[in-house]
Amino acid sequence: MTDLRFAGYASVFGVPDSGGDVVLPGAFVGARAGVPLLWQHDSKEPIGFIESLTEDRHGLRVTARVVGSGRGAQAVALLRAGAIDGLSFGYRVKSARPDRARGVRQLASLDLIEVSLVTFPMQPLARVLGLSTLQQETLNEL
Repeated sequence: MTDLRFAGYASVFGVPDSGGDVVLPGAFVGARAGVPLLWQHDSKEPIGFIESLTEDRHGLRVTARVVGSGRGAQAVALLRAGAIDGLSFGYRVKSARPDRARGVRQLASLDLIEVSLVTFPMQPLARVLGLSTLQQETLNEL
């Protein structure tokens, strides 16, 4: 089975999620690529890793590789079929403040722990935007 690379947004800035949190620009300063890519936030189900991450004006953009074996092979098949495209992230809060006017918690600084492919993201706009197939021969050359 071939690995699969995807790009998308694990977080979107300024938009409340279904839990009432709003991630602010700059919240991921210091976050680095290499965090695990999990299946549905299950630490026993790693399916790949984050190759790159950057904050842009929209949110936290990630490029990830799903390893095409085990649970990762199932994830690759579901991504290709369009059956799953949700993204989410696990984190520890370093700094937050209430926004009483909007009734939300603003997350100003976060420690990124993992990114997950999920069926139902807390942030409905956090989605996979594109896919790219990697052949094993290509992987060996990288």
